[in-house]
Amino acid sequence: MKAARALLPALLAAVMVAAGLSGCATASPGAAVSDGTSRASGTLTVFAAASLKETFTRLAGEFERRNPGARVMLNFAGSSDLATQISQGAPTDVFASADTRTMARVSDSGLLRGQAAGFATNVLEIAVPPGNPASVSSFRDLSRQGVKVVVCASQVPCGAAAETAELEAGVALNPVSEESSVADVLGKVASGEADAGLVYATDVKGADGKVRGIPFPEARKAVVTYPIAAIDNSRQQELAAAFIALVTSNEGQQTLQEAGFGAPPRASTGPEGSSGQ
Repeated sequence: MKAARALLPALLAAVMVAAGLSGCATASPGAAVSDGTSRASGTLTVFAAASLKETFTRLAGEFERRNPGARVMLNFAGSSDLATQISQGAPTDVFASADTRTMARVSDSGLLRGQAAGFATNVLEIAVPPGNPASVSSFRDLSRQGVKVVVCASQVPCGAAAETAELEAGVALNPVSEESSVADVLGKVASGEADAGLVYATDVKGADGKVRGIPFPEARKAVVTYPIAAIDNSRQQELAAAFIALVTSNEGQQTLQEAGFGAPPRASTGPEGSSGQ
């Protein structure tokens, strides 16, 4: 009996510790409903490729409407730059890249929570100023002497896609500048600083007539897949899961497709040869 009484305080202490651990458990990301709602509140920071600016701004507004206690902070830039910021410790909850290769960089560093999900596709177009002063009509025209062409830098997904198109066309471009984001390429074409630039079809559609888009067949070999994932050290895992659920939902897909994005491939979480921004 004395031995039993001696063990009693230790047993009670163990029970109290277990109860304390149970009370500190955080909500599972699975608590997010598939329509993009969540019981959580707070600020959600989303890093997204520059080409997603219009659609993610709309989706963020819808997300805040569905989750009154949540606020979405959006950071748009080239996917490669965003991946670098994340790897350097920039506070991030969700990352949406314009290609699976850049997402793989973040995943290989052990910074993702779970697997990335492909949610959209995109394709390059040639953007020219209204009136098309250089009379560009094909990808090969971009290599003509005197045509000022702007592209994304090769480390940026839209630049990698442009290189794929070059190989497919058997044409070597000599751009007057290489930009860090597709938005910068579009800006130079819209302002008349360049005769042509390689951007996405969605960028042309969202430019409100500031540029004209010229599709080209070689772009079919450079289709890009956009993946999205939660960052592992995020303090807003429930909100992150809910935002991803909204992007991948039927409503999110409709918003993306209205902006000109294509549906994601059936299996789109691994690295791919071609890339986007």
